[in-house]
Amino acid sequence: MRHESPSLAPHLLDRLRRVRLLALDVDGVLSDGRLYFHADGNEIKAFHTLDGHGIKLVRNAGIEVALITGRDSPMVSRRAAALGISHLHQGIARKLPVLHQLCEQLDITLDQVAYCGDDMPDLAPIFQAGVGISVPGAPSYIRQHADWVTERPGGHGAVREICDALLQAQGQWDAMLDAYLNDRA
Repeated sequence: MRHESPSLAPHLLDRLRRVRLLALDVDGVLSDGRLYFHADGNEIKAFHTLDGHGIKLVRNAGIEVALITGRDSPMVSRRAAALGISHLHQGIARKLPVLHQLCEQLDITLDQVAYCGDDMPDLAPIFQAGVGISVPGAPSYIRQHADWVTERPGGHGAVREICDALLQAQGQWDAMLDAYLNDRA
C-alpha cells in the first residue's frame, strides 16, 4: 500500500538517501530555543514527542543520531538517554570539529551527514554537511546557507519532519507506515 509521504525536491531526496548520521543542535531545534529557569537556578526544557518518536524511527532504520549543543544541560542528557542517543556532545563552542570526529568514528564522510541548526555556531556544519538544514525561526543569514529549511519550527516537530523525509528518501517510509497500520511496530 502506498502512503502519502513528505514532498521534497528530487535533488534533496537524492542527498538524503546517502545520510548515515543525523546531527542536531538542541536549543532552537529540539526545543523552541527558550530557556526556562526555576528560582533555584535549575533549568527546564520542553521537547516535542513527535521529534522523539521520529528519532527512534530513524535509529531503528539504521541512521545514527548525534546531539551537538553549545550548552550543558542535565535535561538534554536525560532526553538523549531516553531516546537511546549515545552521541551526545554538550558545551561545544565549535561544532564542526566534533562533526569531523563523529564521521571518523562512524567511518563516514561529511556528505553522509544531515545537520540541523539555527544559529552561528551551527553555520559551518550546516554549510559543510551533505544536507544542511535549518528551521524557520533561525536568522535569515543562517537559513540562506541551508539546503533545506523545515516547515515546522524548532521544538514543534521540525526534527520529525526531517526524520520522515529521511525515511522516505531511504525507501523505508511505506514499510514503516504499514507496520504501524497493521500493529507490527
